[in-house]
Amino acid sequence: MTPVNRNRLIALGALLFAGAGLGFIAFGNIGDNLVYYWSPSELLSNGDKAYTATIRLGGVVQPGSIQWNEGHTTLDFRVADGPDADAKSVHVRSLETPPQMFREKIGVVVEGTYDKSGVFTSNRLMVNHSNEYRAPKEGEEPRKWQDTLAEGATTATATPPGAP
Repeated sequence: MTPVNRNRLIALGALLFAGAGLGFIAFGNIGDNLVYYWSPSELLSNGDKAYTATIRLGGVVQPGSIQWNEGHTTLDFRVADGPDADAKSVHVRSLETPPQMFREKIGVVVEGTYDKSGVFTSNRLMVNHSNEYRAPKEGEEPRKWQDTLAEGATTATATPPGAP
């Protein structure tokens, strides 16, 4: 085999390998593993498509919507397109302890699923924050995050025990 034929054979093999990989990506079930990133208005406008997908919902925590039940570690709040009271919003339920910086009017991204009852069940809650770190002050309690929930509480279950 001459070097020219060998190089052509290698090039043909590489093209076939690349084509097979591209075909797998294009026609395989890779779309089943996608996570969509939507705003509340996009989620509400997508109808049935929103019910079957894993979604990252991004927006702002709507003022007056935080309800924290410490006994069941259930956090209910609304994610809205903006901080205005009339902005489109989605009810979110999270079964995890929120990040310390979680509060009203903060940017959040929640990942989970949306059901036909209109509740977005979150299995991951992330808050938008600055890149500056502030070390805890001496004597500051580790459960300080509850104070931010107590400030935005709208019901009696939202206020942590022992909060003023």
